[in-house]
Amino acid sequence: MTAPFILVSDCDLPGTVIEDTLRQAGLRAERAASGSAEDIADLGREAEGLVVQWAQITGEVMDRMPKLRIISRVGIGYDMVDVAAATARGIAVANTPSYCIEEVAAHTIAMIMTQARGIPAYDRAVRAGTWKAVEAHPLAVRPSATTVSVLGFGRIGSMVARGCRALGFRVLVADPYAAVESVREAGCEPVGIPDAVAQADILTLHVPLTDDTHHLIDAAVLATMKAGAVLVNTCRGPLIDEVALATSLRAGQLGAAALDVFEEEPLAADSPLRDLDQVLLTPHAAWYSPQALADLPVHAAENIIRFLAGETVPIVNPVFATAL
Repeated sequence: MTAPFILVSDCDLPGTVIEDTLRQAGLRAERAASGSAEDIADLGREAEGLVVQWAQITGEVMDRMPKLRIISRVGIGYDMVDVAAATARGIAVANTPSYCIEEVAAHTIAMIMTQARGIPAYDRAVRAGTWKAVEAHPLAVRPSATTVSVLGFGRIGSMVARGCRALGFRVLVADPYAAVESVREAGCEPVGIPDAVAQADILTLHVPLTDDTHHLIDAAVLATMKAGAVLVNTCRGPLIDEVALATSLRAGQLGAAALDVFEEEPLAADSPLRDLDQVLLTPHAAWYSPQALADLPVHAAENIIRFLAGETVPIVNPVFATAL
């Protein structure tokens, strides 16, 4: 009996860990020449599994892979896969939600504290010869007098919320899918999204990117935030309308932002965000540690292995998952 064939559409991580892990489990595995639809289809006709990082997997791509049973995303987000199309075709979609929870939560809290204490501005001032503790921008805060609003109380959002609470911040949580009791047990206050946004001194995003959450933070929402508030995003870039964000920062409505993810990556050389001193930028690096780098490709491959063996994997199309 021929072993199932698994196609890797694309992956920018070093090495061939995905293919090696699949082959060690007795599966056949190859990588497409590129993440284009044509290159995926060229090898994909016999594929029962597909591992994808950044390639766009549409219904049309799936139709050219008639034996496909599961798509495994190398990462937590899965907006590059048309999950509705996969569900309609009986294809499971899995992600790797646990490989970097600690890293992203730590990066988020580091960004929150860096902006809350005005550290970038202090650093620039000292290097320029200024020695004035009272000129932080935005104003350095006392945690107990500061409200952090967390949108999304999943694995990462809940860790960020608990971490901020441990540091003394008042923490509001907006997540319609989270149990109110769980939020309160973490020492946080459950609220709706409008209240979370309006009351936030610091707003941090931890929600999936969907059609409903695209540009969740737009000009209208930014206008409801407190003057001088800080926006943090280590989740998905398109949650924020970056043009509206730059406009709000320039006008002095929003005080600062800390961003690890962007609408287009790498961040364009002419992005207005690059010219704003009150914006802290990192290169989609919140996920990274040597341990996470080692875990990620293995987790993505193991999703395929376990699924084909009839074991439980983190399926993101729940309607289909209930039928497995």
